[in-house]
Amino acid sequence: MLAPRPVPTLKANGRAFAHISAYHPELTAFRRDLHAHPELGFEEVYTAARVKEALEHCGADEIHSGIGKTGVVAVIKGKRNTSGKMTGLRADMDALTMTEHNDFAWKSQKTGMMHGCGHDGHTAMLVGAARYLAATREFDGTAVLIFQPGEEGFAGAKAMIEDGLFDRFPVDAVYAMHNWPAMKPGTVGIRTGPMMAAADRVTIEITGRGGHGAHAYMTVDPVLAAAHIITAVQSIASRNVNPVDSAVVSICAMQAGDLGAMSVVPGKATLVGTVRSFNPEVQDLIERRLSELCSAVALGFGATASVHYERIYPATVNSFDETRFAVKVAESVVGPDHVVSDMAPSMGAEDFSFMLQVKPGAYMRIGQGAENGVGSCFLHNARYDFNDDILPLGAALHAGLVEQSMPLIASR
Repeated sequence: MLAPRPVPTLKANGRAFAHISAYHPELTAFRRDLHAHPELGFEEVYTAARVKEALEHCGADEIHSGIGKTGVVAVIKGKRNTSGKMTGLRADMDALTMTEHNDFAWKSQKTGMMHGCGHDGHTAMLVGAARYLAATREFDGTAVLIFQPGEEGFAGAKAMIEDGLFDRFPVDAVYAMHNWPAMKPGTVGIRTGPMMAAADRVTIEITGRGGHGAHAYMTVDPVLAAAHIITAVQSIASRNVNPVDSAVVSICAMQAGDLGAMSVVPGKATLVGTVRSFNPEVQDLIERRLSELCSAVALGFGATASVHYERIYPATVNSFDETRFAVKVAESVVGPDHVVSDMAPSMGAEDFSFMLQVKPGAYMRIGQGAENGVGSCFLHNARYDFNDDILPLGAALHAGLVEQSMPLIASR
């Protein structure tokens, strides 16, 4: 058993942070319960039920379930709605297919499933914001809180949009945040433009002619062709993509033959990998060059190659005005010295990108890596855990986006 966590010392500015800090222990218990009961994309039945129960308890005006299969949307109205504005806040709910190696009491109770990316914390932060907003209602307009399923490779944001999310809740802008272990608690990172890369999946199928390994001259060896393709595709980023643009081409898996058959040349080999980029033109270039290069290399060995290119998630691109606004909100909560407004983009991907293709908005990072090690283990690691110290801060940032985008101006 790990030693007890120290008493939180994180400080921030504003009424929302002070208010939410009063129920920090309840948010922590809620978050740890979600951590102990992880669910994969579109299977978040328990999580959605717990979220709905919490929203009912805090007094949300409307709660809509089953949007995008297991998504939940809450509507909270301000003291007035003379502005007619509507601001959206989004949190993801799903876990990862991985086995947790932690020892604390709230570790995953499900073998092979784990909240290894902190979506349990994101959900708890948005619940905290809901409780505060419903209790105070110090804004002129409507807050729409989106609890999204299936971010981890299931495109849950796209599913919610296709299920009428923004038709039913036509927000003017939408915001989201993700914990970041590489940053200290009390810090926020954001940038205008591309924040995260597009994620594409590549499957390369190489067909040759199998045979006896002792008589390889009688075969067309797809393994040999695959090896040359793996090397050749690395030239795309270095020799075809403009150096001022960013791109990654990674072949991450290979399947060919049988490990128990040392002398059998297989007839086929399959490569699987990922492509990351920020620019649609770069995406088009890489897709075209992969097809050309793989076919040509395979042909040089007497084999054939087909490329199946899937565009999974688009790039996450923050709109200018909403990013500058989010920076001001963050500065009002943690202070200008603790906001990185030109954060370097990440080659990771995020399906909040689908929402940003439809609505203006911004995606930000909230630091959680403490010097004592809490929350410092990086994302998708078997010993990762969300840093509960930042729950009130994340909730206060959400609340600030609502209150400052729809200010309640005293009538004269």
